[in-house]
Amino acid sequence: MQSYISLIIIILLIVVGTFFIFTRGKQFDLPKGDAVLLPSQLNGNGERVKEEKDQKVAEEQVIPTSSAADNESFVLKSSRQIFETDGVKHSIPIDEIRQGCFGRDCIPSVDKPIFVSVAEANNILPEDTVGIGLVFKSEERFYPFNMLVTREIVNDEIAGEPIVVTYCPLCGTGIVFERKVAGKVFEFGVSGKLWQSNLLMYNREADEDDISLWSQVLGEAVVGKHTGTKLPIIQSDIVRYTDWREDHPGSLVLNTGRIGDPYNGDYYRIARSFAPNFNEANSPLSPTAYVFGIEIEGEFKAYPKELLMVGETSDTFAGRTLTISKEASGIVRIFEEGNDQPLPLITGFWFSWVAVHPDTELYK
Repeated sequence: MQSYISLIIIILLIVVGTFFIFTRGKQFDLPKGDAVLLPSQLNGNGERVKEEKDQKVAEEQVIPTSSAADNESFVLKSSRQIFETDGVKHSIPIDEIRQGCFGRDCIPSVDKPIFVSVAEANNILPEDTVGIGLVFKSEERFYPFNMLVTREIVNDEIAGEPIVVTYCPLCGTGIVFERKVAGKVFEFGVSGKLWQSNLLMYNREADEDDISLWSQVLGEAVVGKHTGTKLPIIQSDIVRYTDWREDHPGSLVLNTGRIGDPYNGDYYRIARSFAPNFNEANSPLSPTAYVFGIEIEGEFKAYPKELLMVGETSDTFAGRTLTISKEASGIVRIFEEGNDQPLPLITGFWFSWVAVHPDTELYK
């Protein structure tokens, strides 16, 4: 009997130890210590080299995102300052990173997406379904939020081009990116960590030193080797399925086989528990007000969805004349004067946008 109990204890210790080792391997060990601005961003007087670097970024950002996949040497760079802590590069404060779920892939990404026709999706999706509508390389696809909510990342490919469809339910941000940078194709997973309550992705690699954390709302690597590298945004829309299928009856629709919302729609209450930098008392908007965010040469502006009228509206920002076009379905495009390519938009909750871009201008 004693030996039997001892055997059970040994087995339990092995199981617990294996689980510990396994989960430790799935965690990211964040650097500790003082953050130091990288020497490459300082001049001889120890001051940040800003104007030259920011001008270079601005010039890169006017290149249409569709050219990124065609240019094997093209790398879109962030305008954020890059620091180093304990030999690890990062562009966000390490102490603002929170643990969301237990580790890498605690929320499993979709790596082999299955699609159905609109006719089939009509028998699956509730009428009030909202999701990401995408027209890319002449193909039409719809990614329902009520399926993405338990997956968050879809590593997809359209017409031979690798893309990643991302959704952070706590922030309401649904964004599509190219995942081929300078000839390298990244595959992304959920890291289990959050920054400003927003999804931090990671690129899967055999070599741990090649893995970085990527901010979904910024669309760039923020901790690790690739810090400062941005993923080109692919234009997409957050739209109701009923509106999407009316305009795109030939669309394919993602089917993960599961519909549900473990958050029960209570996104901000849960997001708030991860301490985003958001002051409710002084906020001009509700935390979950939907906004369309843009960046021009390192300056940011948010356009509340409810303030935009259907049709065209003019605005000026960062020395540019802008035209905002809003359709009855709620789809929004923002154009610079003289450019028929719309600006990349980040659509999501106000609290998330302002937490990441505290100096943002707000359209009124």
